Formats: sequence, structure tokens, C-alpha cells
Amino acid sequence: MADYLVIVESPAKAKTIERYLGKKYKVKASMGHVRDLPKSQTGVDVEQDFKPKYITIRGKGDVLKDLKKSAKKAKKVYLAADPDREGEAIAWHLAHALNVEEDSECRVVFNEITKDAIKDSFKHPRSINLDLVDAQQARRILDRLVGYKISPILWKKVKKGLSAGRVQSVALKMIIDREKEIENFEPEEYWSIDASFLKDKESFQGSFYGIDGKKQALNSEEEVQDILNKLSDKKFTAEKVNKRERKRNPAKPFTTSSLQQEAARKLNFRAKKTMMVAQQLYEGIDLGKKAGGITGLITYMRTDSTRISNTAKQEAKDLVEEKYGKEFLGGGKNEKQKEGAQDAHEAIRPTSVNRDPKSLKDILSRDQYRLYKLIWERFLASQMAPAILDTMTVHLVNNNVEFRATGSKVKFKGFMKVYVEGNDDNKKEEDKFLPDIEEGMVVDAEEITPNQHFTQPPPRYTEARLVRTMEEQGIGRPSTYAPTLDTIQRRGYVTLDHKRFVPTELGIIVIDSLKEFFPEIIDVDFTVKMESDLDAIEDGKVEWVNLLDEFYQDFKVRLEKAEKEMEKIEIKDEPAGIDCENCGHEMVYKMGRYGKFLACSNFPECRNTKPILKEIGVTCPKCNEGNVVERKSKKKRVFYGCDRFPECDFVSWDKPISRPCPKCESLLVEKRSKKEVQIQCTNCDYKEEAQ
Repeated sequence: MADYLVIVESPAKAKTIERYLGKKYKVKASMGHVRDLPKSQTGVDVEQDFKPKYITIRGKGDVLKDLKKSAKKAKKVYLAADPDREGEAIAWHLAHALNVEEDSECRVVFNEITKDAIKDSFKHPRSINLDLVDAQQARRILDRLVGYKISPILWKKVKKGLSAGRVQSVALKMIIDREKEIENFEPEEYWSIDASFLKDKESFQGSFYGIDGKKQALNSEEEVQDILNKLSDKKFTAEKVNKRERKRNPAKPFTTSSLQQEAARKLNFRAKKTMMVAQQLYEGIDLGKKAGGITGLITYMRTDSTRISNTAKQEAKDLVEEKYGKEFLGGGKNEKQKEGAQDAHEAIRPTSVNRDPKSLKDILSRDQYRLYKLIWERFLASQMAPAILDTMTVHLVNNNVEFRATGSKVKFKGFMKVYVEGNDDNKKEEDKFLPDIEEGMVVDAEEITPNQHFTQPPPRYTEARLVRTMEEQGIGRPSTYAPTLDTIQRRGYVTLDHKRFVPTELGIIVIDSLKEFFPEIIDVDFTVKMESDLDAIEDGKVEWVNLLDEFYQDFKVRLEKAEKEMEKIEIKDEPAGIDCENCGHEMVYKMGRYGKFLACSNFPECRNTKPILKEIGVTCPKCNEGNVVERKSKKKRVFYGCDRFPECDFVSWDKPISRPCPKCESLLVEKRSKKEVQIQCTNCDYKEEAQ
């Protein structure tokens, strides 16, 4: 029997760590939490200082029994759960279950699953950090009180199966508020005047700036015409030419939030998928015996810190110098942490930057490879020199009317040689060249074009935008973003339309109910303060019982008022305008766990249900009888099929077009990529740009 027992959360980690530690160590997995509050009741005694009632989680009895058996035989037990609040709480629960003294040096933490990191962590064991445990307990109890006290009221007054989580309710309100902004938005007219200039047969673009050196907005066609009437001819003088060199610094290494955002932009990953794949990379991939077997490829993926260890910095520096040259070495100006960052461990980075993505392409799955490549490139770029851009602004004047032309080109790529951060609009960055123009030169305006515009409403939230906004406002923490977004979708509070959140009627009803009786639960400032107070518990500055008591006294009064005064809301089924083919009664729209569906109004006598099929105006190309409709796969991916299924099995991931191919008369489909939308034939090489 081994001398020492090490308990980690995941069995994937257990084998790797056991191999690193040697024969004296036996490593076992707790499979996450072994104890928690009961699901069948609140499990918190509010009269006894919010004492939690912990029970063994259903299905974990055998795991705990095995751990107890192993712990009795071991000389010492090490608790090596993940290095965050949740991991500290798991270690504390295990200590209590296994009779391990919590003030003994039983806690081991590591930020990466590599041989050196694991061995070093066992040289510095510590006692369980009770402040971290208290912070997790306070959050868990707070969320339990909110969820288990408000949800039953919503079941009675609105609909069964609803929930009102603390962070999820704020996120939902943000989506609804954005939808109201869009609905109430009134477009305002504005104009621009663009010009195409010519200098020595080189064409470049400029835009109207103002008059007599003062910037002027154009709000009507009359104002535009006044400007055009002021122009004496089409000759413009370059009265001023500003040339300067501008530095552009690399983005900081990934935090949980920035990784989720960038994976959404560049890889089209949902937040949940990003975290799942990152977990795989962290826990370890089998690289083969020669390469060291199962190895963790990235550091811990739940973090809000951008700090990097000196060892990792040096490794990156050596690689940059060897691969690109000394001039590409960075100055390390990306170390400042954002306010409120926990900084408990490092940013997300490769465990070894020398393990480049190309060398792992044949070993990793496609998703693992793409995410690892993103993390690797972002980290390496963060340690590289700034890019240097030459920028040029030309002030072109005709009769005191000023146009400005701007251009820039990359003089020195620096970090851009490896990686450039994405943007929410998917705009590709390109050099914008201007010809050499000196002050006093005269250029011709080839074409002057006035353009009418209207202001646009703010965009709906994508997952990436919502995560970024939550992080900026201090709502939630790295571990909560993905579960929050998942929950509001599973509850039917929001749907995704072209990857953007749209609130459902149910979501709006829930928030309206909470707004009246529990305004603090959906208040951003209150939620931010609560997150700050939970952080203060972790820092040992606030007593967790006092924090919960302060919240609960007012909350209890609101609960009593809601029970008595909240009106019962009947969500009426919307008629679908078609009859049930089984019994002849009218079909209605109902809201289910996965969104709206069709059901017979004669329920429960008739249990006929149907998915809602959206016709796209195309006759099925296979049977020529049915219509092509939009459907969704189990993973919510849109595809197209015949409405006569299963009689006709036509399916297509690409959207069919109503007209045939002009070349061969076959089916045309719409092919979408990040850069463009193309119409392509499914039979020949015909292609055209989508209008």
C-alpha cells in the first residue's frame, strides 16, 4: 500500500499525477464535490446562523467509502482539488468526511499539470484556507436562499419549473433592457460626404471634416448641399500633413472571460464549449510515451488574472528570440492587473510554449487543436514587442471646406507576426495606404459622394458581448459565466437568433415579477456589491454570517409580501391557426424547456405535439411535393429538411435557394463563412456573391 493518499477532483488528472509522484503516492479522484446541500429542501437553518445541512451527494456514497478506506491506510492525506474557492471548499468537505485536520498541512495546489509543477507543489503543502471556504459557503448559501425561496413563489404565481438565480436574473435583465432599448430606439438622420482623390494616378479616399478647421456634423440633405455649393472646383490643397509613428501593444494573456470572448469571435465556440475543451487541455492529453504520456497542455482555465510566472516568461523570451529575432522581444508591459482581480493563479497559458500547436495537430481533436492554438498564440504574442505603425493624416481644403484622409501601414509587425486580437464586428484589419503627399500639394477630387445614414440601435448581446459586459460591471466570477448563460437558455427565458440573445415572453414575465417584489435581486449595483463583499470574505475582512444576515432580514420581508400580494399570471396559449390531425381540436403554441412548440389544446386527452417548422419558400428538390423547412439538431444547430419527413429524407446544412442553378439547373445553396456569404451550386462549380 502507498504511504500517501492524494485526492484530486478528476480521474483524468489522477493517473497523470500518480505517474509524476511515484510509487509512494496513491492518487484518487473525488469526482468533484462529495457533499452538498440537499436538493429536496433549502438545507439552511436561518435561525442558527445560517448553518448549512450538508449531505453526501447521491451517487457519491461508493466514492466516499473508497476514499475513507484508502485514507485509513495512508500515513498522510493530501487534498489537491482545483486552485480556487470551489476547490478549497471541496478540500474542506473531504477533510471533514475523512477526519483530516483542516489546520494540518494537507492542502496542495498547482496551476498546471506538469511534472515540475506537481513535484514543487508537494514541497509546499499548507492548511486549508478557511477564508476561501467561507467565501464559497456564503455564495452557495446566498444562491440557495434566493433560488429556493423565490422559485416556489414563481411556480405558484407564474408557471412550474421556473427559477430565479441571483446572477442569472441580472444577466436576463440586461438582455431584456437591451431589447427595450432596441424597441424604443428612434433612428436619427445624419449625412457624410466621401470623396475619391487622385494624386499622380494614385487614388485614395477622404471624408468631409468641417469648415475653417472646425468639425461639423451633417444632419440634413440641405446642410450637405450647402457644403457642396461652397466648393469652388474639384481641386483641394493639402494644407497640413501629419505623419507620426504609433505603437500598438499586444493583448494581455487570456483570462476566463477574454478566452470565452475570443473563442466566440474566432472559433465560433459557445462559452460552455470553450470551458469544456479547455478543461480537457488542462487535465491532460496523451502525447505518447516518448513525449511524456498524459500531459496538461494549459494552465488552470478559471482565472481573472493576467499574471505570468517568470519561468514561463523566460521560456517565451527564448522562443521569440530564436524564432523571430531580438527585435521581436517584448518589454513586459502587460502585467498590471485589473481592479478586483483575484490573482490567485496565473493567466491561461501553455504549460510549455515550446510545445507549439503544429507539433500537436495530429494528436489533438480539431476543437482541442484550435483552442490550444489560440491560447498558445495569444500568450506568445503577449510577450512580444509592440507593433509600429506609420500613420498619416492629410487635411485637404477647398474654399475653407476641409476633407481629411487618413492612412496607416505596419512598419514593424512585432506581436502581429503571431496574433492579432479579434473584434466583435469581425472586421479584418488591413493597411490603408496614402500616396506621398507634401504640404501645399494640390490634388483632384475624382468623385464627391454625399451619403445618407440613420443611427442604428445598440446590438443584441452575443454570448461574447454579454460575458464582457458582465465582467466589466463586476457581475459573477470566472466560474459563473458559462453556467449562467446556459441556465437562462435552458429555462426558456431567452432564445438565440443568429447567435444573439432574444428574451422570450416567459423571461420578461419573470423579470417583471422580480422587479416589483425583489428589485435588489435584479439590480446590477446590488449584485456587484455582493460580489465585492464575497471577495472581502475571502480576504478575511468580512464575517460571512454577518453578510448573510444583513441580506436576509430585508429579503425575508420581501418574501412574505410577494407570497401575499403577487398576482397570479396566466400565460395563455397562443392559437396556431391549424387543427390537430389526431382529434380535430385547435393546435396552440406552448413554451417548453427548449423553446416554443405546437401542442393540441385538447391536452391531456390528446397528447399530440409538433416542432414549429419555419418555411423558407423553397419546394423540396428531392420529392418536389413538400416544402423545405428550417429545423434544429439536438445541439441547436440549424439545418434544412423536407416537411414530409420521414416520407422524404432530404436534408441540408446549407440554406437552399428558391431558383435553380443557371448553369445546370441543380439546387443552389447559401454558403456562409466568417468573411462572406456565397451562393453555390450543389452539382457544378457555379458560384455567385450573395446580394
